[in-house]
Amino acid sequence: MRYEGRKMKKSQFVSLVAIFAALNVVCDSIAGISVFEYGVWWSWIFLIVPLTGIVLGPYMGFLSTFIGVMIGHFIYFRGTPEFLFAVGAPVGAMVSGFLFEGKWKTVFVYYTVLFVAYFTTPIAWQLPVWGMWDTYLAYVCLLVISMLVMRSQWKLESRRFPCVVMCAFIGLEADILFRIFLLVPCRTYWLIYGWPVEALQLAWALGAAVTPVQVAISTLVTAVVGSPLIKVVRETGLFRKLTPKSVETYG
Repeated sequence: MRYEGRKMKKSQFVSLVAIFAALNVVCDSIAGISVFEYGVWWSWIFLIVPLTGIVLGPYMGFLSTFIGVMIGHFIYFRGTPEFLFAVGAPVGAMVSGFLFEGKWKTVFVYYTVLFVAYFTTPIAWQLPVWGMWDTYLAYVCLLVISMLVMRSQWKLESRRFPCVVMCAFIGLEADILFRIFLLVPCRTYWLIYGWPVEALQLAWALGAAVTPVQVAISTLVTAVVGSPLIKVVRETGLFRKLTPKSVETYG
């Protein structure tokens, strides 16, 4: 009887991962509206990324999102280089998952390393500093959260709305930061796209206006859907397995 119970939970877990992978495929296969043309995401994948990481956890969230964007990119083909940049989506899901589990130190290291890599790249100083204002804001939020956690004034896993909002926002910006890392420190802007500095500067200015709108939409959707969905998943008995560190005090 115990074995059957464990087997059922395992099948439910696999089903949940598959469901989220399918949702990621659908979102990544639908082209974004024309006003989002110059944003980081060409599709609607940004809507589901943080929710996948929060519900499934960092590792399964990464896997589910990775499967989704790889299949989605074949359905809605945006060019071979975009398969590389698509890895930012599963990274964003993983960061949201880590933060929701209270592993803010891991997220802090990730942000710090990628910021250092960016600002030590010579070409970065020719780009508008304000062009990454939303990633700076995410880093500031992360610093504030870390200080509150260390002072025992904040428990990430115990506050539904603030927790989900912060996990979604910081995870989405982690996705953006990863793509920036590929584009600038890894020099794919030149090696793959052959962009001159002027083209990169234009992309920075346009992205600074469009991408935060996408982030805001996704954060709102995650905040509205996240808490009820987490409650439902908890009632299945899977939440302990998915996010063992947070289930004890959540809610």
